[in-house]
Amino acid sequence: MAVVNRDPRTAPHGTRNDALIALALAVLATAIGLTGEDGPQPDALGWTLLLLGHVPLVWRRERPLLVLLAVAACVTPYHVLDNNHGAPIPATLLALYTVAVTGTGLRTLVTAVLVLGPTLVVNAFTNPDGALEFLRISGWIIAVLLCGTAVQFHRRNITAVLERAERAERTREEEARRRVAEERLRIARDLHDLLAHSITLIGVQTSVAAHVLAADPERLDRDTVGKALDDIAETCRTARGELRTTLEVLREHGPVDIRGPLPGLDGVPDLVGAARLAGARVEQDVRVDRAPPAVGAAAYRIVQEALTNAVRHAGPEPAVRVELYEEQGGLRVSVTDEGIGPVDGGAPGFGLVGMRERARSVGGTLDAGPRDGGGFAVTALLPLTAAALGEGTG
Repeated sequence: MAVVNRDPRTAPHGTRNDALIALALAVLATAIGLTGEDGPQPDALGWTLLLLGHVPLVWRRERPLLVLLAVAACVTPYHVLDNNHGAPIPATLLALYTVAVTGTGLRTLVTAVLVLGPTLVVNAFTNPDGALEFLRISGWIIAVLLCGTAVQFHRRNITAVLERAERAERTREEEARRRVAEERLRIARDLHDLLAHSITLIGVQTSVAAHVLAADPERLDRDTVGKALDDIAETCRTARGELRTTLEVLREHGPVDIRGPLPGLDGVPDLVGAARLAGARVEQDVRVDRAPPAVGAAAYRIVQEALTNAVRHAGPEPAVRVELYEEQGGLRVSVTDEGIGPVDGGAPGFGLVGMRERARSVGGTLDAGPRDGGGFAVTALLPLTAAALGEGTG
């Protein structure tokens, strides 16, 4: 089956194999010429033509048409001289088969016509009354050509199947690489949001405790210091829990949901509470109860990053307003502050980039920038319909 499925022109050691085949067919033709009953034994010229007709078969894969013509040029006078007609048949059929299996259907049809025509003429001269003999020869020629054409079609089908399988394999590999890249990006965004939010809150709370300790050591407000330290501990516990969840996803090797548990809109009040503990004056207006998981997670992360930026850059005790409501079939997320904004010349971060990626991951849009009246505004519109989300992004 490997020989049948493979194109003979691409087979390894083709010339060597064809030389062996030509030698074997020459031996077979000699045996038929000596023992066959289909005509008298060849004379010296007949043996010469018969054996010469097998030499071109060595190059049948490279030049099938020229080989067929060369074989016909030797075999035709051999038959005209009325030598044993069965001896050159194997070599002739092999040359015909090679033309059919390596060429187009039109070339095979033309070859059949060109071969049958001279065959009819030769048969008319050598055996005028042999109509049945002509039909037998024609049948063999047509059968060999049809066999070669069928093998060629089979090889084309095999090649097409292999190409489709290779394309499917490449597509699967590309899809796997794309999913890995998307998951790496998602984890990087989660870690950035988590660490930036937690470290910012811890820094602010630590500054509060340090200020209380340094402001008036003689009148130490133990309750304020204790509350600041408790807030730091709670922030650390929350961050440790979320970080553990992310790392467990990376360590898991079984067929589980690689996304892990997604935060949602129910976590927004906790973000507001944490920002208030850090000194921000936050007002919240949440008028949406439910959202698809991917949208809820995106909204949560956008609010988290926006509050983190407000606490970090908007100055002491910034006034922040958080709004979530439905608008035009989507979830509108708005986080605005009245602070002084980030200091120019600072190192650029990934917060705004991450928020925009969050919005795009669910088919939404996000705008962020300074407000005309001062402060900073982050607004996003995220679709709420499952059709727009595909329920597969996150």
